[in-house]
Amino acid sequence: MKSPRRTTLCLMFIVIYSSKAALNWNYESTIHPLSLHEHEPAGEEALRQKRAVATKSPTAEEYTVNIEISFENASFLDPIKAYLNSLSFPIHGNNTDQITDILSINVTTVCRPAGNEIWCSCETGYGWPRERCLHNLICQERDVFLPGHHCSCLKELPPNGPFCLLQEDVTLNMRVRLNVGFQEDLMNTSSALYRSYKTDLETAFRKGYGILPGFKGVTVTGFKSGSVVVTYEVKTTPPSLELIHKANEQVVQSLNQTYKMDYNSFQAVTINESNFFVTPEIIFEGDTVSLVCEKEVLSSNVSWRYEEQQLEIQNSSRFSIYTALFNNMTSVSKLTIHNITPGDAGEYVCKLILDIFEYECKKKIDVMPIQILANEEMKVMCDNNPVSLNCCSQGNVNWSKVEWKQEGKINIPGTPETDIDSSCSRYTLKADGTQCPSGSSGTTVIYTCEFISAYGARGSANIKVTFISVDNSSHKSEVHEVLRHVMEMSTVQSTTRNSLETSKAQEQQANLTITPDPISVSEGQNFSIKCISDVSNYDEVYWNTSAGIKIYQRFYTTRRYLDGAESVLTVKTSTREWNGTYHCIFRYKNSYSIATKDVIVHPLPLKLNIMVDPLEATVSCSGSHHIKCCIEEDGDYKVTFHTGSSSLPAAKEVNKKQVCYKHNFNASSVSWCSKTVDVCCHFTNAANNSVWSPSMKLNLVPGENITCQDPVIGVGEPGKVIQKLCRFSNVPSSPESPIGGTITYKCVGSQWEEKRNDCISAPINSLLQMAKALIKSPSQDEMLPTYLKDLSISIDKAEHEISSSPGSLGAIINILDLLSTVPTQVNSEMMTHVLSTVNVILGKPVLNTWKVLQQQWTNQSSQLLHSVERFSQALQSGDSPPLSFSQTNVQMSSMVIKSSHPETYQQRFVFPYFDLWGNVVIDKSYLENLQSDSSIVTMAFPTLQAILAQDIQENNFAESLVMTTTVSHNTTMPFRISMTFKNNSPSGGETKCVFWNFRLANNTGGWDSSGCYVEEGDGDNVTCICDHLTSFSILMSPDSPDPSSLLGILLDIISYVGVGFSILSLAACLVVEAVVWKSVTKNRTSYMRHTCIVNIAASLLVANTWFIVVAAIQDNRYILCKTACVAATFFIHFFYLSVFFWMLTLGLMLFYRLVFILHETSRSTQKAIAFCLGYGCPLAISVITLGATQPREVYTRKNVCWLNWEDTKALLAFAIPALIIVVVNITITIVVITKILRPSIGDKPCKQEKSSLFQISKSIGVLTPLLGLTWGFGLTTVFPGTNLVFHIIFAILNVFQGLFILLFGCLWDLKVQEALLNKFSLSRWSSQHSKSTSLGSSTPVFSMSSPISRRFNNLFGKTGTYNVSTPEATSSSLENSSSASSLLN
Repeated sequence: MKSPRRTTLCLMFIVIYSSKAALNWNYESTIHPLSLHEHEPAGEEALRQKRAVATKSPTAEEYTVNIEISFENASFLDPIKAYLNSLSFPIHGNNTDQITDILSINVTTVCRPAGNEIWCSCETGYGWPRERCLHNLICQERDVFLPGHHCSCLKELPPNGPFCLLQEDVTLNMRVRLNVGFQEDLMNTSSALYRSYKTDLETAFRKGYGILPGFKGVTVTGFKSGSVVVTYEVKTTPPSLELIHKANEQVVQSLNQTYKMDYNSFQAVTINESNFFVTPEIIFEGDTVSLVCEKEVLSSNVSWRYEEQQLEIQNSSRFSIYTALFNNMTSVSKLTIHNITPGDAGEYVCKLILDIFEYECKKKIDVMPIQILANEEMKVMCDNNPVSLNCCSQGNVNWSKVEWKQEGKINIPGTPETDIDSSCSRYTLKADGTQCPSGSSGTTVIYTCEFISAYGARGSANIKVTFISVDNSSHKSEVHEVLRHVMEMSTVQSTTRNSLETSKAQEQQANLTITPDPISVSEGQNFSIKCISDVSNYDEVYWNTSAGIKIYQRFYTTRRYLDGAESVLTVKTSTREWNGTYHCIFRYKNSYSIATKDVIVHPLPLKLNIMVDPLEATVSCSGSHHIKCCIEEDGDYKVTFHTGSSSLPAAKEVNKKQVCYKHNFNASSVSWCSKTVDVCCHFTNAANNSVWSPSMKLNLVPGENITCQDPVIGVGEPGKVIQKLCRFSNVPSSPESPIGGTITYKCVGSQWEEKRNDCISAPINSLLQMAKALIKSPSQDEMLPTYLKDLSISIDKAEHEISSSPGSLGAIINILDLLSTVPTQVNSEMMTHVLSTVNVILGKPVLNTWKVLQQQWTNQSSQLLHSVERFSQALQSGDSPPLSFSQTNVQMSSMVIKSSHPETYQQRFVFPYFDLWGNVVIDKSYLENLQSDSSIVTMAFPTLQAILAQDIQENNFAESLVMTTTVSHNTTMPFRISMTFKNNSPSGGETKCVFWNFRLANNTGGWDSSGCYVEEGDGDNVTCICDHLTSFSILMSPDSPDPSSLLGILLDIISYVGVGFSILSLAACLVVEAVVWKSVTKNRTSYMRHTCIVNIAASLLVANTWFIVVAAIQDNRYILCKTACVAATFFIHFFYLSVFFWMLTLGLMLFYRLVFILHETSRSTQKAIAFCLGYGCPLAISVITLGATQPREVYTRKNVCWLNWEDTKALLAFAIPALIIVVVNITITIVVITKILRPSIGDKPCKQEKSSLFQISKSIGVLTPLLGLTWGFGLTTVFPGTNLVFHIIFAILNVFQGLFILLFGCLWDLKVQEALLNKFSLSRWSSQHSKSTSLGSSTPVFSMSSPISRRFNNLFGKTGTYNVSTPEATSSSLENSSSASSLLN
C-alpha cells in the first residue's frame, strides 16, 4: 500500500487464458491505473536443508489472479462491491486480449487505517491462513470465529502474502434439548416417530443454519434421553458466534412449538481436538508434572477434572492452575501437580468453554516408582587404597544431578563421579589409618546416594560401610573378603570403571536368559523377545536371523543396569517374514554370548490387505447384492460375513492367486427398509486368531427410487456417488497382476458416469504392496538397495502410464515417502536410483497429471520434496568420490568434509532445455563447524516450482530453479548460504527469497521468507542469502505503486502541500470576505451567498486544521489520551459535515432563487434556516453518533482518532450524509443548467446559439467544480482500467478545494474585485476599470447588465433592476488531501 492512511481492497480474479503460449499478461495495459499487488504465500525449521526456486506464472489455461487496489476513501468500498456484484460472468475479452474469459471476481480482503496501524479484514467466507494468524498481530474483533480456523483481521497486510483465502468446510457436532418426554421409538431409526422427528428437525435446522455463509447441509444423527437430546451435524464454513446465535434463534422460530425446543440448551461439543501436552513424558514419583491444554480459541473459562474420583480440581498446595491467552487467538491452560504420587495416576480432563462450544481433551498419566540399585553393605580397609561405592537407577530417568551424603561417628569423605547417560554414580573412598584408628575399627558409616531428576523426583539408596583398621589382626580374614568384594563390584559400573574393576569382567562370559514362553502369533499381531545378560559390560548388542542377517536397529532397544543388561526385540505388526529363529548376541571384545528364540507366525490377512466389494452400494429393498472379500494368498481360514448380530455364510472362490469369499446379500432378510447396513468379513485362522475386514456400506432404498443399473457397478439413485476398487470395476485387470486404487462413479439420469479415476497400474501397484511389506520386514535395510533399483527400472518403463494416471503418480510418491523413513545410510548407487525415479515423475509429460492429482491431495509435491530431502540427508559416500548426478529434470552435486579446514562449497547447475541455471556457495568458515565426514548435498529441480505452485494454488512465481541443500549432520552453529538464480521473469516486480517450510499450512508446506533476503539482483540474476539450511526459491511480487514509487511520492506531495495551501487559501478567503463584507452584502441574495461562503470556508479551515494536527500525531506514532482522541474525532466529524451541509445550503439557495423567483422570504428567516441546516444537522448527527457508540467505547477506532468502522459502522454517519449531499448538489447543477438553456422569446437563432454556448461554458467553469466535480473524478478512480491521470486530477481537486473557494467563491465575483479596488486603489483607476469592465466580457454572470442576467429576467418575466449575486457553490469532495482522506476512510 502506498500510505498508512489509504484503504486497500483485494480482489481475486478467476480467468481462462486462451493462448497456449507462455503467459505474458501486460499489467500496464490491463490494470495499471490501480494500485495493484499480487501476493504469494510465504512458506522445516532452522538447521534443515535448503532448497531454492525462482518461479513464474504457469501456462495453465485457467488461473487465479490476486489484485490489490488502494484508494483514498472508504466510502467507495460499498459502491465498488455493488458494482462487482452487478457484473455478469463470464466477461469476455476482445480479440486482441490474451485473456478470453473472466469467470468471477470476489472481494477477499479490505485494509483500512486504524491509528498508526493498518487493519486488514477478510470478507465473508474468507479468512487469513492459520500461519499468518500465528505470526502476525491480529485485531480485536467483535465477531469471534470458531477455534482452529482462520482469524478474520490482521494488523498490516503481510508483506509476503497471501491475501485472505477461501475457508474450508467444517462440521459442527451440535446438540439441543427438547423439553418433551423421551420415547423408545426414537432409538429405532426405522420407526415412524424417529423419521418424523428427523424430518421436522432437519427442515427447521436447514432454515436456521441456511443463513450461515457457506452452509452445505445439516443431518440429525440421533436422539438421547434426558428429555430428548437431539444430536446433529452442521456442515458449513467457519461462522462467527454471532451468526451461530442468530441461526439458533431462527431454528427455534422455524420449529413447531410442540417440540418445546430449549434455546438455552444449544451446545457444540468436541472431544480430543485440543493440543494436550504432559511434561515429563515418563513420570516418576515425586516429579512436578505439567499438563498443558491448548486450543485456538479465546476463552479463559477452563476447568480441570480428575476422572478417577470425578473430582473438580481447584488450586491448592499440590495443584495449581494457570490459564492465559496467547497471540490473541490461543487459550493455554496449565495444570501443575507438585510432588506427584502413585495415587495421582489416572485420567485428567481439560474442559474449555466458549459460549455454546465445549472442548474436552483427556489424557491418562502413569506414575512410575523410582528404584535405586546399590549394594546394601560393604567393608572397607583403611589402607589408603581407593574403594568405590556404586549406585544406579533402574529405568530411563532424566536425572539432573546425584548427591552423596554420609552419616556416622567418623567422617571419611570421598570423590563423586556421575555418568548421567548411564544413570550411575560412583563415590570413591580412600580411607587411611588416621581416619579410622584402631579404636574405631568396625565403625559403620551410612552413605546415601540421592538421585534428583530435572522435574523434582528424588530417589535414594543407603550403603552401610564398615571401616576396618589395618592394625586390627582380628580382621585379617575380612581383608581378603573386602578385596574380593571390590573386584566383584566392577561389574556394576558402566562407563566409570577402571582397570582394576574390569580385570575380572574381561575373563567372565555373560550368561544370557531369553523370554521363556513360546512365541506364537498371527500376522498383524505384536510380540517381543527379552534377552537378559548377567553382566553389564559389553561392546555391542544386536539381533540376527537364523540366516545370519542382522535385524534392523529400529526393532530393538538395549539397556544397561547395575548388575546386568537387557535387549528387547519388539515387533508391532508381525508378518510371515518374522517366522523363524532369532539370535540375541552380546559381544565384548572377541567374546560372544548368544541366546536363541523361535517365533511362529501363523498366516492371517492384514486388515489393509483385505479387499472388499462393494465399498458402498445401493440395494433395492426387494432385491439382492453380491458382496465379497478378497485376499492375495490362500490360507486355512474360516470366513463369515457379519451384519449387526447376524452371521452370514461365505462361499470360497479361487481365481489363480486371488481368493475371494462371496455372499449374495438379500435385502428382504432385513426387517425394515430405507436404512444403511454395514457388512464385514471375519477371518479366523488355525491359531484361532481373527481379523475384521473394512466395512461395506449397503444403502437399502425403495426400488422405485433406483434409476442407474450396471451389472458391475450396481444400482443407484439419481445423484448418488460411489467408489469402487479399480480391480472390481469396469477397468480391465488381471488376477495375476491386479491394479490398485479406486474409481468414483456418479449416477446421472439413468447412467453411471465416471467422475474420477485414481486407479494404479498393475506394475506400480505391485511395487506399492512390496514397499508396504518392506517397511515391516526384519531385514528392510538389506532389501532396500535391491528394491530401489527395481523401482527405478520399473518407473522408467512405465513413464507413459504415469503421465496419464494420477493414481499411479500418487502411488510412486507414497512409495518414496515410505522408503525414505527406512535408511540410516544411503550409498551413491541407492541415491542414483532415487533420483532416476524422481527425474521421471518431474518430467514435463507428467506435469498435467500432477495438476489432476493435487485437486484431491494437495500436499503431494511437498511430500515428494520431503522424501528426497530425507534420502539426501542419509547419503554417505564413504571412501568413494562425491556423487554427481545429472538428468533432464534433476541434478545433484555433493561434497564430503574431510578435514577441519575444508574448502569453500561451490556448485553450479545448468539446465539448457529450460534455459535455467543456479549457483550455491557456502563459505569455508561455516563448513569448519561441521563434523568430519559430513556430507553436503545440493539438488536442483527445474520443474518442481510449477508443481509446488499448484500445491498452494498460486500463479505468480518467477520461472527459476528449486534448489535443495542438505547436511548429513545438523549443526547448531551460525550458518550462511548464498544462492544465485537465473530468473526468466525479470520484469515481474519485486523479487523475494523464500524457502519451503514443511510446517506451514497444517504441515502441508508453504513458502516462507524468514531468514532470507535478496542481496542483489540485476534483472536476469538474483542472489539470495539465507541463515539456515532448507529448500529455497525466489518469488516475484507484482507491479504496483508503493510509497517509494514516483506515483506514491507524487500523490503524497500533492496531499500534504495541498492541504497546507488549502488552509492558507481558506484563511485568505475569510480575510477578503471581512474586508469587502459591507460592500457585497447589500441585498438578501448576496448576503446569503456570502454567508454560505464564509461558513464553508470557516468549517473547512477548522476541519483541515484538526486533521493536520491528528495526522501529524499519527505520523509521529504518538498515542493521544482517550478523551482528547474522542474530542478530536467529534470536532472533525462535526466540521466536515458542516462543510457539506453549508454546500447544500448554498445549492438550495441557488435553486430557490432560480425556480421560486416570485417567492420572497425575509433575510432573518433565510439566515435562521441556513444556520439550522449548516450547523444544526451536523451537530445532531455528531451528537447522536457519539451518544450511541461512546458508552461502549467504540466511537473511535483503536489508536486512531476517527470514526469506528469495524465494530459499530459509525463512519456511515459521515459517509451517508456526504454522499446524499453530493447527489443533491449535482441534481441542482443539472436543473440550473437546464434553466439557463431554456430559449428566450424574441432572440434570433444565431444569437440564441451564441448565448447558449456562453452560458454553458460559464456554468461548467463556475458551478460544476464547486458542486461535485471532485467526486466525479474520485469515483472513476475505484474502477479497473482507470487512467493514471484521473488519480492525479482527483488528488489535485480534492486537496485544493480551499483554493477553489477563494478563487471561484470569492475573488471571481466582480463586486468583490471592485470592493477590493476601491479599498486599496486610486479612485480614478477604479472608475476607469469599472467603466471598461461594464462594457466588456468580464461582466458578472448574474449582474443586471450581463446577457445571462437579462436572459434570466426574460425567462421568468421579471423586469426592472432585480439583482442576483454569484452563487458559485463549492466542491463536494469529502476531504482536502490524500492525507485527509486516509483518516476518513
